[in-house]
Amino acid sequence: MAKQSKKQREALAKFDTLKEYSLEEAVDVVKNITFTKFDASFDLDVRLGVDPRKANQMVRGIVTLPHGTGKTKRVLVLCTPDKEEEAKAAGADYFGLDEYIDKIKGGWTDVDVIITMPSVMPKVGALGKILGPRGLMPNPKTGTVTMEIGKAVQEVKAGKIDFKVDKYGIVHASVARMSFDSNKIYENAMEVLQAIIKLKPAAAKGTYVKSVTVSSTMSPGVKVDPKSINK
Repeated sequence: MAKQSKKQREALAKFDTLKEYSLEEAVDVVKNITFTKFDASFDLDVRLGVDPRKANQMVRGIVTLPHGTGKTKRVLVLCTPDKEEEAKAAGADYFGLDEYIDKIKGGWTDVDVIITMPSVMPKVGALGKILGPRGLMPNPKTGTVTMEIGKAVQEVKAGKIDFKVDKYGIVHASVARMSFDSNKIYENAMEVLQAIIKLKPAAAKGTYVKSVTVSSTMSPGVKVDPKSINK
């Protein structure tokens, strides 16, 4: 077992690792045990009672956080020339097509979100092996393949995030920065949790939300009572 640092021991001494807190309490606990010198992220890990190997139990969605992510997302729009002005006006950091496709083929992926148009997806699809593992591949289900380029860019800049259950049945999401006040973190987290609850597949049997854990970058995880997130 890895040796615990002084900060880790100090953090673990400040809360009951076996207790399930209400979401509001858990936010305050995470606030109290975060010692990073940088502005850490506030993260959710939600274990669901689904089998993601089955298409009818896949949980995936998008949500716009009420208070944004606290992070400025770099957006690349891969589009035809007639859409470049729309992308620029909406606040895209980069826009164009062939030059950026060549840059990506050369290993450049210094962006957080890529938005594109249905007509250029054949070109973008060829980048799957590069973009896929980095979570950058545009997808109609997340609103990143669309003709409404300007709207899509604005939504991302305003705090839209997408989430997807992994192969272990867990949804991971960063929903705020620790510099946010507790109420804003709580409201952002609740927005994501309610979206997950609404997406419960009809084929999922038994307990849907099995566990919820919250943490910040490098902090211990704090257990949340699933009953506290049911409105």
